[in-house]
Amino acid sequence: MLPVVYINLDGDLERRQAMEAMLRRLGVEPIRLPAVIWGNLSPAEQSSLYDAALNSRQFERPLVAGELGCYASHLRACEWLLASTATALVVLEDDVLVDNAFSEVVQAIEALPADAWDLIKLHSRPDERPWDRLPLVARYDLIAYRRVPSMSNGYVVSRAGAAKLLAHRRPFGRPVDIDVRYWWEAGLRVLGVWPALVRDSSAAQISSIWRVQRLRRSAAQRWRRLQHQVGYSLRNAWYRWRFNPLSALKRQLAEAPAGHRRPL
Repeated sequence: MLPVVYINLDGDLERRQAMEAMLRRLGVEPIRLPAVIWGNLSPAEQSSLYDAALNSRQFERPLVAGELGCYASHLRACEWLLASTATALVVLEDDVLVDNAFSEVVQAIEALPADAWDLIKLHSRPDERPWDRLPLVARYDLIAYRRVPSMSNGYVVSRAGAAKLLAHRRPFGRPVDIDVRYWWEAGLRVLGVWPALVRDSSAAQISSIWRVQRLRRSAAQRWRRLQHQVGYSLRNAWYRWRFNPLSALKRQLAEAPAGHRRPL
């Protein structure tokens, strides 16, 4: 199966043990990827990853250390993939729960043409209304989103997707889960699994990042947030009507020789 990494701070032993026990019960041998502590990076490393001027244009407030370290950790996962021989990589945060069908779904994703997608999110909203869909395995579909959801808690990234993220998201100005929603900026072909294969555990509710995001916004921040939301909706609609990331994959599967088609 594709390699599975989970991002975990050195001091979070309880989460580490819970993740490894959960995944091993499903027959998965996970790889721990140490999370980045932003304050431990040198000023040069920080400036190569985060641009405050870009942030002021793209987001309603400066990012906090937890958000910065989180994004840097996900970029390190992309670097890990490109340094390996794997065709794609499953990336999990350490505060998630995965469905019992996790291995089956990941194996079905591995069987897809690797050059027809960049990133497949394993988290979807319960009331998702897909733009398009393709049966993946029993109970699960591969979908094209109308609006890509936030949350970076679980996804599969291809080598092409990792290369695009590293090329277009260094430096970054938004939180990682928000940045992926702007898929057209990096030419990302983002798909999803529905219903959700990965969901947050109760541990996700004690994140320092979430505490900051729930703080009361100033009037100026609320105004900037509204502007970004309207701009996102308009641009997402414009690009979505012109590009369906599932079309190329469907075409490849339809054109494949009968003996090489993946059963749906």
